[in-house]
Amino acid sequence: MTATKKPRKPEKADELRLVKEAKIQELIGDGAGTRLEASGVLYRDGAFLIVCDNLPSLIRVSSELSPKAPENGVLSRARSKKSGPSKTNVGYEDLAHDAARDHYYTLSEAEPVKSKGFRARVQEYDAKLRPIGSAQLEFDLTDANKGMEGLEWVDRSGTGHLLALCEGNFCAGGKKGRTPGGGRIQVFRREGKRWTNTATIRLPKSLPFEDYSSVSVRDGRIAVLSQASSALWVGRIDTKKWEVDEGRVHRLPTDGKGRTVYGNPEGVSWVSADHVVIVSDRAKKGAANARFRAKDQSIHLFLIPGNNH
Repeated sequence: MTATKKPRKPEKADELRLVKEAKIQELIGDGAGTRLEASGVLYRDGAFLIVCDNLPSLIRVSSELSPKAPENGVLSRARSKKSGPSKTNVGYEDLAHDAARDHYYTLSEAEPVKSKGFRARVQEYDAKLRPIGSAQLEFDLTDANKGMEGLEWVDRSGTGHLLALCEGNFCAGGKKGRTPGGGRIQVFRREGKRWTNTATIRLPKSLPFEDYSSVSVRDGRIAVLSQASSALWVGRIDTKKWEVDEGRVHRLPTDGKGRTVYGNPEGVSWVSADHVVIVSDRAKKGAANARFRAKDQSIHLFLIPGNNH
């Protein structure tokens, strides 16, 4: 039996360059409480919209990351009556935006489905974040804790599609889900009130990620974030064939000893051709995670070296 190779860590030269970062609570005050489990981010109109998997409301902060910016705050909004049966998942894993209709979508990781295992759920909102509807993504998941983690909207020849990123490799949990080489993005198209699974995007087999936490697409380029690997993969996407190239892995910055300090990156969004914004979840308790707390519950702006083409 062949042993599984240990995931390759990107070289120092492949590191993202930090431009600016801040604790989310320092930007918005106590309006959303002190526990901010940031899970998704979207750059829109000079501001960042953030979702947390423990909060039902969106957070908005200025792209300047200034605590004095007037646009900073918590965006309270009504919950959809069709938000699904789950009462434990009050927040969302990620969010996406359809620019053509100015609609927003939020993603709930997984909920039980009778005789089918689990399915992720998407909620739709209008431009003023008023709920329009809610529906499951028609793709069966076997593990409630390894569901859909990332969401993106892509227009393909005038037809909108939702791209949902599986957290585990091969869309699985357990040991198989942690085995690199099986990154998958499921593609969905609306058919009436349903979201039908129409294609699967296979990420490169060479990708060393143990998990996947967020996806963002801009101008034919795709970025996929991994929390466990503390790294970002950037490549090109062909939406006609739903294929990607080999791309390149960029590790999030490390400390002077080369150790991981960004231990909880959960959401990513393109800001420009060579900049991305990333948000970090709350670090878990315990001495092993102490090194990650300085960067947790935060928002970070990074430059991607040599990737602005």
